[in-house]
Amino acid sequence: MNTLVIAATVQSIEPLRYTPAGLPLLRLQLQHDSEQQEAGMNRKVQCLLPAVIIGNKATLPLQNGDQLKVKGFLAQRSAKSTQVVLHIQELQRIQN
Repeated sequence: MNTLVIAATVQSIEPLRYTPAGLPLLRLQLQHDSEQQEAGMNRKVQCLLPAVIIGNKATLPLQNGDQLKVKGFLAQRSAKSTQVVLHIQELQRIQN
């Protein structure tokens, strides 16, 4: 199974572009901050996660600072790269 659900803040967004097949594609960086339990102790967790949205959801109006709950899967950025990218399949805004 390869499913990731995470709450994060949009840190940066690249301009919308299109795949060779004509699908809209949006690349963004997500910042996650939380406190987790590990080995019975609290641990502050922070990470910057590259993400991509392909398809109709890529045209949703997103901006820096938006807080989201996203669900998707992890994959290599490309066949020649070992960098992991979150492919977002579902997203919803988190209201403050």
